[in-house]
Amino acid sequence: MVNKGCLLLHKYELGRLLGQGTFAKVYYAKNVITNQCVAIKMIDKGKAFRAGLMDQIKREISIMRLVRHPNIVHFYEVMATKNKIYFVMEYAKGGELFNKIAKGRLEKDVARKYFQQLISAVEFCHNRGVYHRDLKPENLLLDEAGNLKLSDFGLSALVESKRQDGLLHTTCGTPAYVAPEVIGRKGYDGAKADIWSCGVILYVLLAAYLPFHDTNLMEMYRKIEKAEFRCPYWFPTKARKLLSKILDPNPSTRIPIVKIMSHSWFRKGFEAESKEKIPTALISTFSSSGSNSQVEQKEDSMKATSMNAFDIISLSDGFDLSGLFVELDRRKEARFTSWLPAEAIISKLEEVAKSLKFKVQKKDGGIMKMEVTKKGRKDVLAIDAEIFEITPSFHMVELKMTDGDTLEYEKLCKEDIRPALKDIIWTWRGDQGYLQQLQI
Repeated sequence: MVNKGCLLLHKYELGRLLGQGTFAKVYYAKNVITNQCVAIKMIDKGKAFRAGLMDQIKREISIMRLVRHPNIVHFYEVMATKNKIYFVMEYAKGGELFNKIAKGRLEKDVARKYFQQLISAVEFCHNRGVYHRDLKPENLLLDEAGNLKLSDFGLSALVESKRQDGLLHTTCGTPAYVAPEVIGRKGYDGAKADIWSCGVILYVLLAAYLPFHDTNLMEMYRKIEKAEFRCPYWFPTKARKLLSKILDPNPSTRIPIVKIMSHSWFRKGFEAESKEKIPTALISTFSSSGSNSQVEQKEDSMKATSMNAFDIISLSDGFDLSGLFVELDRRKEARFTSWLPAEAIISKLEEVAKSLKFKVQKKDGGIMKMEVTKKGRKDVLAIDAEIFEITPSFHMVELKMTDGDTLEYEKLCKEDIRPALKDIIWTWRGDQGYLQQLQI
């Protein structure tokens, strides 16, 4: 039981209950430092563990960090206590789009606007290897200005979730919105299945009822598999034609998202959404070079990514979440901590780059990239480095090999990078006591 008005983790004042499920409750809250209104999803750890949902929760965290778009609910941070996990998200004041549709069908221009925003968000997700798999009006929220916000990535899948056949096999979603190939349980393309669901949503926006409906579930599935539906007389002709291409029961001939976005009915009044904002993390790519090193600097300030308790705990080998997000080879990454400020760490990294004849570039958004020009045993060796702020005076640097030979990378870290950084390293991953120092 959570009392209204209580202060959560000395930062968020909780307000009314917005909704609840079996394992989680969502509250309205306000950041007492910034006065920003947020929604906090509160998950019961014990119930989630017992139900075997921790993998799903960790995957949702990973996905929400990947998808930052004007038409996707913004994910601010994750916090955790012994018994609870808290997702802090953008508060969508307008509520569910479903509630608006329940009052009656929308004007065609309004329906088209929401469909445009939905497709923009879904296309963005697909470009990052994320498939939502539960698209429906209940998961489409509206902000104060009436703009659509895609939410609830709890059933989403990443590219890495595919099997060797390149398909997804988990049957999930809401029956009336799932694609026929998902019902068939023979494996499906996540992007094409999402496109089908978008078509059902477009129909609902224009009609205020479902294209496939029956009190008998098996009969409804039969209609879905055969794509048996009729468009009401008030549907615009071009919208009908687009729907027939989206609600194609054959996924191989179903219209792709790029063609939906170029369709004349879709394009009317459409303005491309602004590009996602690049996170303020410092991401550096080290690469060996036979030529003289270069450092191209811009005036953009370079900041370290802040870490909360859940992030820090997740770095522990005993509770490492990253392996559940993407398949990682631990030999390809290393971490070290430092008491120096981020600016000093950046300066030292640049100094090491010069000494090892690496080529360096600083790009917009706080990204520093060092590209390889000399090939190794397999390919060009490239390493990403990212600085995280644990406290204002304590940072962690994560190094990851993104290309090249693992043995060459390990040798470079052991014989060159680590010794060159010894003056700023407090602990290196693997050193005794590293995890104890990180856990709080």
